[in-house]
Amino acid sequence: MTMTKEWVSVFFASILTSNFVLARFLGICPFLGVSKQVRTASGMGLAVTFVMVLSTAVIYPVNLLLDRYHLEYLQTVVFILIIAALVQFVEIALKRYAKPLYRSLGIYLPLITTNCAVLGVVLINVRENYAFGTSMVSSLGAGIGFLLAMVIFAGVRQRMEECDIPKAFAGLPATLIAASIVSLSFLGFGGVVEKLFG
Repeated sequence: MTMTKEWVSVFFASILTSNFVLARFLGICPFLGVSKQVRTASGMGLAVTFVMVLSTAVIYPVNLLLDRYHLEYLQTVVFILIIAALVQFVEIALKRYAKPLYRSLGIYLPLITTNCAVLGVVLINVRENYAFGTSMVSSLGAGIGFLLAMVIFAGVRQRMEECDIPKAFAGLPATLIAASIVSLSFLGFGGVVEKLFG
């Protein structure tokens, strides 16, 4: 497989068939918590995408050092510390340059630090032994997939507010049912990605 074909395959698989929220079930907390408005959901999705790509760029050479000195057992701790520092950077930048978005994200912005999707993407890149370019493509695809899932689900939730939902299903049950239906819709892309890039 050529490098370009591998990158395209990894990119589309990360967005559609291996979507971090809808297929791997990572990053569920912001997915359910911030997806009430499309604008807030897209802001959170962009912030997570930025952190995923930036953390991959920073963590890749750090991981090479850990491997070189046989310190692989420190990966998770070191990765979390790097992600936490990068999230602080994003938080400071949003507070300074995008105050409305910063206020609307509220508590969920610092929670990107503990968002398992961000840690998951770097750990999967390490586990799959991706080269730097493939890791970056994988992280960008994962971030775009996260953003896509957030925006689609925010649209679904806005529509749900206009519906007359039975009392037994109102609130969290209806939200989880809607999330499962959105998740099922992404499964339909499995054959397409395999056929085009498999």
